[in-house]
Amino acid sequence: MAVGSMDGRVALVTGATGGLAKAVAAGLAREGATVVVVGRTVARADEAAGEIRTRVPAATLEPLACDLSLQSSIRSAADTFLSRHDRLDVLVNAAGVFRKERHETPDGLELTFATNVMSYFLLTSLLLDALKRGAATNGSARIVNIASRYGNTGLTFDDLQTAKGKYSYLRSTPPTMLARVLLTQEFAERLKGSGVVANAAHPGLVKNTALLRDVGGPFQWVTNTFGSPAEKAADTPLWLATSNETAGVTGKLWARRKELPTPGMGSDPQARRRLWGECSRLANRS
Repeated sequence: MAVGSMDGRVALVTGATGGLAKAVAAGLAREGATVVVVGRTVARADEAAGEIRTRVPAATLEPLACDLSLQSSIRSAADTFLSRHDRLDVLVNAAGVFRKERHETPDGLELTFATNVMSYFLLTSLLLDALKRGAATNGSARIVNIASRYGNTGLTFDDLQTAKGKYSYLRSTPPTMLARVLLTQEFAERLKGSGVVANAAHPGLVKNTALLRDVGGPFQWVTNTFGSPAEKAADTPLWLATSNETAGVTGKLWARRKELPTPGMGSDPQARRRLWGECSRLANRS
């Protein structure tokens, strides 16, 4: 990436108040982009913007409040963004949660599914026209979804929100990573010819983030002991967001700048279309 390669471009990063997403936001700002820093509250977004400025003094940053578990908050945040900007060049969906216990949002959705899947679907859908205008202006626009290798996980379509049986983050979270990959593929398919590309990135374990604070235990210890620093883990998402090499690449899952396979349900077009239909229904976007 050349210095200043994102001059004049607008990026929006969810989850940017900490960890990987904050490192991605800082990287985009370093490249010259105006970066919209999304946090759950204005205070948290402001604080994150201040921390990014200590790393990138010339950064152009805009805080934006959004509780990504709530559809009303997502719609309000999208409206606020669109009132300030007529286009979007880079959307990085990086927010996520691991929860030890099952919680329902005021929308009646399980919190992990609402944050990890529905927010990616709804926010991206609401900003598609702005992304298309970004592509028309600069030749391409990018959607980068932070996801993960999902192993042998599948989606149980009659229990997407882990309402049956004993709840655990080991049951609820891995399917949301598969769902992100499937949504990435479906957005890529629907956006063909628009100049907007969509890719997913597997950053691996990222140490010393707040993501695992609720679950704690051995998983958090392993992650903090063997994981990569956020700045290192941010390399592939930033490459997907900014590099000329990736301007025409779409619908793939990547790690360390290499394409990963998407086995099982991740290679099933019917599964991704079915998930899209369920997300559309839950977001009232038929």
